[in-house]
Amino acid sequence: MESALTSPVVKSFMCGMFSGTCSTLLFQPLDLVKTRLQVSVNVGGRVGMVTIFCNVVQQDTMRGLWKGLVPSISRGVPGIAIYFSGITALKGKFEEKGKKPNPLKSVLIGAVARATSGITVMPFTVLKTRFESGKFNYSSMFGALNNIIKTEGVKTLFSGLSPTLARDVPFSGLYFMFYSQLKSSISGNVKNENLLPAYHFMSGVAAGMMASMITQPADVVKTHMQLEPLKYKKLKQTLQIIYQKDGFNGFLRGMVPRALRRTLMAAMAWTIYEEVSKKCGLK
Repeated sequence: MESALTSPVVKSFMCGMFSGTCSTLLFQPLDLVKTRLQVSVNVGGRVGMVTIFCNVVQQDTMRGLWKGLVPSISRGVPGIAIYFSGITALKGKFEEKGKKPNPLKSVLIGAVARATSGITVMPFTVLKTRFESGKFNYSSMFGALNNIIKTEGVKTLFSGLSPTLARDVPFSGLYFMFYSQLKSSISGNVKNENLLPAYHFMSGVAAGMMASMITQPADVVKTHMQLEPLKYKKLKQTLQIIYQKDGFNGFLRGMVPRALRRTLMAAMAWTIYEEVSKKCGLK
């Protein structure tokens, strides 16, 4: 019998923790710029990605680009770990011996793993969004948590859950399907194993771009609901306000930094995960 520490699910969790730490640290600035772009905070109206980047650096130096890193780490690292271990557990249930999951099963595996992860770390997602927005003067993560519970109630820690799941569940389902299919088609034709990480990364980039574009509107809705839960109480109401204010283009706000961040982060996370899991003896 295998011990708990040698279980594939536990190994996946540990590999996911390492992968999540690396990718979150690297791509936090893109997430911050995306959040600021969606709400155009403290930068004099509707502006572009470069202007927001320059404003953040001017006001807070380069360190300002990593504002919200602690809640990002608190959300991203366990979230990615739960996601990868969930995929390992589900693949064990769905896979027939010697066969890879078909596209539909891949979508289901990715979606269920992300739903489990997303619900678990939702309070940290709210904290992360608020720290990144620049609208709240929280001194620490625990101070922010305490302030939200006292002034807005525990329910606020799960504000934006519907659009978050509407964004992340399809993204992860589509991403895992695209990634699995691309990786499978490429891996069989690559003779030099040293080139596999580069091909895995390219597969991840392609999969991330496709999944990001499809799920962008849900990300905009999620950001508004988490920053102003009293104003944006319901999904339908939030959709109407955004559309009345900015039209269809309002749902695409922040798409470039988000697509870059989600695509590169997912590609990096999967590439690191694949390499680390190989060292740990995971297939």
